[in-house]
Amino acid sequence: MAKEEIKVGLMGLGTVGSGVVRLVMNHQEDLRHQTGCSITITKVLVQDIQKERPVHLPPGVVTDHPEELLHHADIDVVVEVMGGIEPTRNYIRQALESGKHVVTANKDLMALHGAELLSVAAQHHCDLFYEASVAGGIPILRALVEGFASDRITRMVGIVNGTTNYILSEMKKKGVAFADALTEAQRLGYAEADPTADVDGLDAARKMAILATLGFHTEWPLDEVHVRGIGDVTLEDVRFAAQLGYTLKLVGIARQDAGKVEVGVQPALLPNEHPLATVDGVYNAVYVHGEAVGETMFYGPGAGDMPTATAVVSDLVTVVKNKKLGVNGRSVVSPYRERKSKPPGEIWSKHFFRLRVADEAGVLAGITRLFADEGVSLEKVLQVPCTQEREAEIILVTHRANGEQLLHMIKGLEALPAVIRIQSHYRVEGGEE
Repeated sequence: MAKEEIKVGLMGLGTVGSGVVRLVMNHQEDLRHQTGCSITITKVLVQDIQKERPVHLPPGVVTDHPEELLHHADIDVVVEVMGGIEPTRNYIRQALESGKHVVTANKDLMALHGAELLSVAAQHHCDLFYEASVAGGIPILRALVEGFASDRITRMVGIVNGTTNYILSEMKKKGVAFADALTEAQRLGYAEADPTADVDGLDAARKMAILATLGFHTEWPLDEVHVRGIGDVTLEDVRFAAQLGYTLKLVGIARQDAGKVEVGVQPALLPNEHPLATVDGVYNAVYVHGEAVGETMFYGPGAGDMPTATAVVSDLVTVVKNKKLGVNGRSVVSPYRERKSKPPGEIWSKHFFRLRVADEAGVLAGITRLFADEGVSLEKVLQVPCTQEREAEIILVTHRANGEQLLHMIKGLEALPAVIRIQSHYRVEGGEE
């Protein structure tokens, strides 16, 4: 006989955890209509049981002893929103091994140990869902697993970090320097006191590892994601990009060709007409290309207590529906394709260069000749005077070149006497397909 009440153990009662409690408590009628039963939060694990909380729970629900939740015989589903790697990984393993289904919003954990935990879930016929781990309230993971089940994904390009997107948006719209935009992001609560994980691209890299694993059915570890952050981006870079018709964004790129994959995170120039170029502020978006469906884009708030909590509760509802149907654990699809990384010679892109050069005759001709020797032509060229006497800046956008050609071009530029330094270099993404 089907259960009339599903009991939930919640690990973490911060902003997202509080949002989960509010949604479950305030939407009982809707949840009952969707699932056919009531959903009750039976135990909540916190670090400090005395701390004031923004939500009120009945006496005895809140505990600081994990075993009260993990070994609670009546708890059907564990929802993890406390974050961190350990002891969280151990707690989730215990829950799965005890036959409890798990919903998590933990991108760090899933990027590092997702394959292991999904394997444990499959062994014990449990659901393990993690929609909220990548883009907050955007249902991108379910779309990849279910919406693209009959298609083959060839490319995913995403703005998956709201902090860096806010910073770059402010630099372009208001003409403020990177440091000032970061300070404002921290004041508004969009950036942490230590913004390293965001600014250095690590947060986005974790999300792209998850997307690549799901989208390409290939286990893609975090250390295989090539990462470059936005710490070196200058206001001049943003302005020159705009002058040439581009918008500078921190993007995650996952591309598959002939069974070989590249996954990376880096600041890149997007043509202003590209759908991702208009995604501003703390919003996220993921552009997905399938062989059959073509171009699609998923857009929405990438963080925040209620958008993230909405994704968590959506996963919870799916667990309960699966339980009513008796199909828990059957949706777990472990990566089944061999991981094959693209070598540099098979990674193609256009490139933006900003060069400080000697302001003398023949410099541009010499640079053009160097690129031509590598078999790379130029799409756009802009030369501007410098405040420094007898110096100039040359801004170039190349046609498509591969990674080996790129390395040779950079070495060649560094060796040219007339090139004082390479001020900046970025990939140009979009518009070449």
